[in-house]
Amino acid sequence: MRSYFRAIASVTVVGVGLLGCAAMAQDSTPKTDKQTTGSANRMPAADSTFATKAAAGGLAEVKLGELAKNHAASADVKTFGERMVTDHTKAGDQLKQIASTKGITLPTSLNAKDQATYDRLAKLNGAEFDAAYMKDMVADHKTDVSEFKRESEKGLDADLKQFAATTLPTLQEHLQMAESTAAKVKGGVSK
Repeated sequence: MRSYFRAIASVTVVGVGLLGCAAMAQDSTPKTDKQTTGSANRMPAADSTFATKAAAGGLAEVKLGELAKNHAASADVKTFGERMVTDHTKAGDQLKQIASTKGITLPTSLNAKDQATYDRLAKLNGAEFDAAYMKDMVADHKTDVSEFKRESEKGLDADLKQFAATTLPTLQEHLQMAESTAAKVKGGVSK
């Protein structure tokens, strides 16, 4: 009978030991991005934030570009607005593809800041619109270039880093165009 209890005790000790090993092995498994960032996406938090901000900014560029086509007096401003619609729609579509594979939900409407800008510009027409819109476009594209450059150099998600790197030259071109066009319409006088 003693040997029976010893055998049971040995099996119990071995079983507990195996459970302990299994628990330790489970704890040592690598954490996924979802576990490390605490979010529902499969992308580092900084990259996810960049993607969300880039999508919101691109959406605003499209909406403001459409506004420019209807409110601008200057042919240069209208052309710039059309370019914003074309280029930012294309970039937005690329970003949506990346986001869908990474489990990120991007904004589909203007945020409060961009809506306020839209509402303010929508009340203007002609030369007054041209000057205000181009001033905003210069400031916005300076910020965009800085953020896309940072992401292209320091981003952790390879797909998003590549998106930023390939989009950056277009944004730099937009900034140059915005500065040139703003100089032409400065002070609300269209040339």
